[in-house]
Amino acid sequence: MARKQSDYLAALLSDEEEAAPATGASQEASSSPAPAERAPRSERARGTTLLGRESALARVATGEVRQVTQLLLDPARVRVWEGNARSYAHLSEESCRELIDSIIAEGGQKVPAVVRRIEGDPEHDYEVIAGTRRHWSISWLRAHSYPDMQFVAQVAQLDDEAAFRLADLENRARKDVSDLERARNYAAALKDHYGNHMTRMAERLKLSKGWLSKMLKVAGIPDAVLAAFASPADVQLKPAYPLAQMLDDKDKAPAIRKEATRLAREQEVRRASGRPALPAADVLKALLAAPDAEQVKAEPLVVSSSRGRPLVSVQTSNRQGVTLRLHAGSGADPEEVLAAVREALDRLENEGRGLQR
Repeated sequence: MARKQSDYLAALLSDEEEAAPATGASQEASSSPAPAERAPRSERARGTTLLGRESALARVATGEVRQVTQLLLDPARVRVWEGNARSYAHLSEESCRELIDSIIAEGGQKVPAVVRRIEGDPEHDYEVIAGTRRHWSISWLRAHSYPDMQFVAQVAQLDDEAAFRLADLENRARKDVSDLERARNYAAALKDHYGNHMTRMAERLKLSKGWLSKMLKVAGIPDAVLAAFASPADVQLKPAYPLAQMLDDKDKAPAIRKEATRLAREQEVRRASGRPALPAADVLKALLAAPDAEQVKAEPLVVSSSRGRPLVSVQTSNRQGVTLRLHAGSGADPEEVLAAVREALDRLENEGRGLQR
C-alpha cells in the first residue's frame, strides 16, 4: 500500500531553516553534539520529540531526496542498512519497551521510518536508513500478539553519503547508540564516502574537525583492549580519548595490552560467577596506569615442558624481533618444543609484545 506524502519529508525539505554549525568548543564538551542543543529554547523543546528529530534528519538530505512515498510494509521484507551505527543485534524488548508501549497505545506506528528501495536481494525490498528501533519494535510486536502491525515507512531516493548523514543525525539524539559505535561508524564512512578527507567529512556533517578527529582516534582502539570493558557501550569519548592517544605510544602500548588481557579474563570470571562486572571507570584507570606500573625489567616468560622443566623462555621482545631460548634437559620431543614455541608467541601477542608484522 503506497500513497504520496506531503507533510513529512517533502514539506521538511522545503523548510528554509538550517541548523547553525556547532563551534568546536561546544562539540568537544559533549560526546553527542545534537543540533537541538544549539537551537533556541523553542526549537529545543520541539527537538526533544521524535518528530522534531526527524525534521532535522530530513533537512540534511536536501538535494538528494527526489521522491517521497509512504508505505505500509511487512518488516520481514525490510533489512537495516549496514552503514548505520546502531547495532541491531543489541536491541531488545527492554531497550525498546517505551517505544513498543507507545505504538500499542496509539494503535500503530505514527512516525514513519525512512527507507530506500534495494535491488538484487530476493529476501528484502527495502532497507532502513532512519528508524531502526521502530523496525525492531514492529517486528517484535508482530511476533507477540500483534501479527497485523505494519511498519510505516517513507521511501526516499538517497545515495550512500546522504543516507549516512541522515542516519548520523538520528543517532546523535539517541542515548542507546554508544560513542564507540558512532566512532567506528565515522571511521568506516571516512573511507567509504569521503575518500579519507576528514575536513570534507566534518564540513558535510557540520561537526568541528577537532571533535571528529577525537572520534576517529577512539575508533582505532583495538578489540583486544576493548575486551577489558564489560560492554563496548561503556567506552565514552572523553575518557577513552587519552587511552587511544596512549596506545599510539609504542613504548606504552604493550603494558596497556597486557593489562587489558588481565582485565578481560577477570571480567569473564566475574560473568561466569554471577558477580558484578568491573566498572568502566576502574577499567580505564587501570589501563592508563599500566605503563607506569610495569616493572622496569619484566619477569621472563617461561613455558614449561610436560615434566615441569623449563622448555622455552623469552629472552627479548622489542621492535627488532623476539629472541627465544630452548632449554636443554627439558625431556620434550620436537613436537612439544614446537607447541611450546607457539604458546610463547601467543602469550606475547596477547600481551601486546608479539612480532611486529
